[in-house]
Amino acid sequence: MNIDDLIAIDFHTHAEEPCCGPRDDGYDEFQAGMAAYFKNPVGHNHLPTVQQTADYFRERKIGCVIFPVDAERETGFRRYSNEDVARIAAENSDIMIPFASIDPAKGKAGAREARRLVREFGVRGFKFHPTMQGFYPNDRAAYVLYEAIAEEGAVALFHTGQTGVGSGMRGGMGMRLKYSNPMYIDDVAVDFPDMPIVMAHPSFPWTEEALSVATHKPNVYIDMSGWSPRYFPEIFVKYANSLLKKKMLFGSDWPAITPDRWLADFEKIDIRDEVRPLLLKENARRLLNL
Repeated sequence: MNIDDLIAIDFHTHAEEPCCGPRDDGYDEFQAGMAAYFKNPVGHNHLPTVQQTADYFRERKIGCVIFPVDAERETGFRRYSNEDVARIAAENSDIMIPFASIDPAKGKAGAREARRLVREFGVRGFKFHPTMQGFYPNDRAAYVLYEAIAEEGAVALFHTGQTGVGSGMRGGMGMRLKYSNPMYIDDVAVDFPDMPIVMAHPSFPWTEEALSVATHKPNVYIDMSGWSPRYFPEIFVKYANSLLKKKMLFGSDWPAITPDRWLADFEKIDIRDEVRPLLLKENARRLLNL
């Protein structure tokens, strides 16, 4: 990966299509709800493959962190294989950085998987979605997995705030928003002070809690994905321009939000000229040691 040739690094892209053959029962309805929530032009019937994602980002000279989400226990949807994502990312290493996802409920087996993925597949970090996975980030049962991630020098990326997953569906598809309050990550940052932690999204309705944690804990960052920048709260932009200018990261939430849309709207908000390169690329470059 030639970082100097890239215009940006997108810290938040999804490998959405399930592996192991046809989609599971209910997956079409789930993705239809997501498409409606995000007003997503990609739609739900033609989600991009990991290779198509690589092609899209290469055309735009944007590097991308890509990951599946292991929420099999809570949703019943089979996860996209971590190994498959990592293999395809390795074949597109000029543009892709592989992350993985493991449900913390897998315990010691999950910790062993995490170590193997880092050592044998070059995985650089792990995505957690507390609402989809049904756990509080500071649950001690998750710590055996965090210990493996921290010892392997990988990044922990947590969804925070409201989610489009299950939005508008009966009972919210069983998704409980409470798990994704960013204040629970404060405990993780205290107990794993050397593990880089990224809180995804503006964390609505707990935006100020997230800003507080990222300001207070040196190892905590925020990715700016999941929202068009035109809707960022004023205080979020203020912190991006000042106290957290070296700790915020561009992220789109592909394919729910495209980089084209995000970057076009980013041009229109009040970010200082000297801060824009930090948010778009340099902070991610430093965090990932690229």
